[in-house]
Amino acid sequence: MHKVLSGIKVLEQGTFITGPAAGMFLADLGAEVVKLEQPGSGDPFRSFRGGLYSPHFQTYNRNKRSITLNPKLPEDAAVFDELVKESDVYIQNFRPGAAERLGAGEGRLRALNPRLVYCAISGFGQTGPAANRPAYDTVAQAASAFLKLLVNPANPRVVGPAVADAMTGFYAAYGVMGALVERGRTGQGRKVEVSMLEAMCHFNLDAFTHYFSENEIMGPFSRPSVSQSYVLECADGLWIALHMSSPEKFWQGLANAIERPDLFQDVRFATREGRIAHQNDMIALLDGLFRARTRADWCARLESEDVPHAPMYDTREAMEDPQARHLQLEVSAPHPEGGEWRTIRSPVSFDGERPLEVTAPPLLGADNDAIVGPIRRRLKATA
Repeated sequence: MHKVLSGIKVLEQGTFITGPAAGMFLADLGAEVVKLEQPGSGDPFRSFRGGLYSPHFQTYNRNKRSITLNPKLPEDAAVFDELVKESDVYIQNFRPGAAERLGAGEGRLRALNPRLVYCAISGFGQTGPAANRPAYDTVAQAASAFLKLLVNPANPRVVGPAVADAMTGFYAAYGVMGALVERGRTGQGRKVEVSMLEAMCHFNLDAFTHYFSENEIMGPFSRPSVSQSYVLECADGLWIALHMSSPEKFWQGLANAIERPDLFQDVRFATREGRIAHQNDMIALLDGLFRARTRADWCARLESEDVPHAPMYDTREAMEDPQARHLQLEVSAPHPEGGEWRTIRSPVSFDGERPLEVTAPPLLGADNDAIVGPIRRRLKATA
């Protein structure tokens, strides 16, 4: 595996998702990421059914090492300072002001190490009227107008994965890498700040652009209508997704696949504009047709006509797909307590080489002897 961030040392003092996700994205590219956790309990996301290795924790903490320190104790604070001096990047996702109270504020750490790239992740930003409000994934999705695009008004429930958490971590890693590139020119570190609100507003850029340019407030069905996207149940109870977009050739292919050559003689469906305006009618038509054949049959028909489609898989089915197997998306590593640990690899390849190497998330404090021990001995020898 090409480790493009090889040699970069990251000290991550993150909990839950945003900070750990940022660390993981950097670790996936080859950075050496040391996760600093509280003794005894560690990252709160570790907790699961009385254990310290939850699926939640596993998701965002691969390719890392774990140490435990309590920076409130003088002897641990000294070790922490030594780690800062040796690091290229420090990541935290505390509420504003908490890092300063813990002795981990940007000013103090960059005084120890002027080359340090200091990354501070928050919910609503470091300053402002909402800066100290608690923020979790759903809160950030709602505040950024993204959640309004997901919730079906007829059945208003929060849906989907923790998009805001993961994307905030992604943007944080993106900012860190930019600061590292600049440091290569100047020799000086930067403070990188990103909030969940800012990240999700940027991720929701398309909706804001429609508002700014057309004064149009998009709803949950706005983009699917314009992009002509459909989900349809087949005869075997399995589902399929279509994304027809604009090219007429796709619609002609669909007409062939459903054996309705007269489809475009209907004035409702003769043009793209008509199909958008009458999407509910198109859904009703396709719904009846697709229920008459199995999903496998429809996939074969649609593929033969070059229609953009995919089976609407669950997580088990997705990994069994021949293309997913070809791309080697599932990778594994020895579990720290025995057996095999499985995950999805980084999607980024370099020079055609897929990143198939991975290490399992560490047990709490697994690297204390290797990392903390030598620092303690060095500090004791120089005391």
